[in-house]
Amino acid sequence: MDSNSDPCFGFAFNNVQFSDRLLRIEITNGGEITNVDSVQDRKRRRTDVNTSAVDGENEKVCNPPAPRVTELHISSPILAAQSPFFYKLFSNGMIESEQNHVTLRIEASEEAAVMELLKFMYTNSLSSVTDVPALFRVLMAADKFEVASCMKYCTRSLLNIPMTLPYASFILRLPWPLLVADSVKPLTNVAKHFLIMHFNDITKLPPEELTALPLVGIMTLLMSNDLMITCEDIVYEVVLKWAKANSSVLEERQGILNHLAPYIRFPYMTCHRLKKILTSDDFEPSVAHKLVFEALFFKAESSLAHQAAIKADSHDRRFIERGYTCRPIKTVEFEVPHRQCIVYLDLTRKECNALYPSNRIYSQKFHLGGKEFLLSPCCNKDQQNRLHHFGLFLWSQEKGTSVSVTVDYEFSSRWKPTQEFAIRRKGKYKFTGVQSIGFRDVLGAPWASFIGEDSPYFINDLLHLRAELSIRL
Repeated sequence: MDSNSDPCFGFAFNNVQFSDRLLRIEITNGGEITNVDSVQDRKRRRTDVNTSAVDGENEKVCNPPAPRVTELHISSPILAAQSPFFYKLFSNGMIESEQNHVTLRIEASEEAAVMELLKFMYTNSLSSVTDVPALFRVLMAADKFEVASCMKYCTRSLLNIPMTLPYASFILRLPWPLLVADSVKPLTNVAKHFLIMHFNDITKLPPEELTALPLVGIMTLLMSNDLMITCEDIVYEVVLKWAKANSSVLEERQGILNHLAPYIRFPYMTCHRLKKILTSDDFEPSVAHKLVFEALFFKAESSLAHQAAIKADSHDRRFIERGYTCRPIKTVEFEVPHRQCIVYLDLTRKECNALYPSNRIYSQKFHLGGKEFLLSPCCNKDQQNRLHHFGLFLWSQEKGTSVSVTVDYEFSSRWKPTQEFAIRRKGKYKFTGVQSIGFRDVLGAPWASFIGEDSPYFINDLLHLRAELSIRL
């Protein structure tokens, strides 16, 4: 029921004529701090200092100061109806005994919020609470004392405040049980959605904004399938920077990465980056080997139907592909008898259709002979016959000092009825910088024949491409 339609008993608040109990509130300065400003690092700190007499010295005992006491006249039926906490408090022994008072112990930091909460249980309103920190304190008090109607009221009020990055981060630093409470979930979801939209292109935002996010914030980003990134390597680098910025101790950082690992899509990282994980101290060796070998097994599985089955049967987000701006690839590398890299790139019919009339897409990067390469499928228009064709190009990417390599390359595709790879084009080229080589009509077919329903190049609506690159001395 909406709290605005609930009856108002404001006239009965702290009114002896409408009360049957005396609430004795003991307010202390020690113990657990329930404060929204310190929810991320709150700890219990209680220290009793006892100095015994030695060689006739006087004994000195330092005890916590006596609690400050506030008393209120309350109606047990009103409080019990609003809160299971107070219902159990009044039921446990008070009815059997003839006591007319009950004691509640709180911290000084909770006092204002608890008083507002008690008023709310009579009036169903927080008219005097207007600033955001105070609303959060009342929300936390309502959660502690199980006043669901007040939690909903606070959530609605907080949802009316325009969402900003500091505000979203503030929300996601609340204690985890409060974040997942049903009445607070609408606020949590709005904060998460804001973060996903704000950090959608995580490569174009100040690094300090990312590193300042709470743990729940970085988890929220990692759970998104719509990040604008070229490949999962970028996500992993972001996670590493966040972990190093938030912990300088190796063991703690490894613990953080272990916690975030289920949200990183290791099977979609490049083999080059996966190899680096094995030789780094990002994870403990046993964890690193498990994560990398699982990813490599997924990549090595040639059956797309089997991969789909793994995705369907697994609740592990690591096997779910994001909407990468560069298409994932599978690579196999050899060092003997010569350096060689075999690259597999699969495109859906929908992705190929999107290339028409003059678009191109890029694969993830791969390495050979000290250089970075990528594949680029495209749609080209022949200026003579005005027909469109499917093209495929090999691009080299300059990185650091210029490295000159001569590469033998072959482009192949699977086709019906054999479903085997057949070589379509091949050649040799010396790469010295940022350059590309390829074919504007790699399949030797006009676009209509290539993309049509009876096309021999699509097997279960997938185009299977292979590029073999070799460096022969």
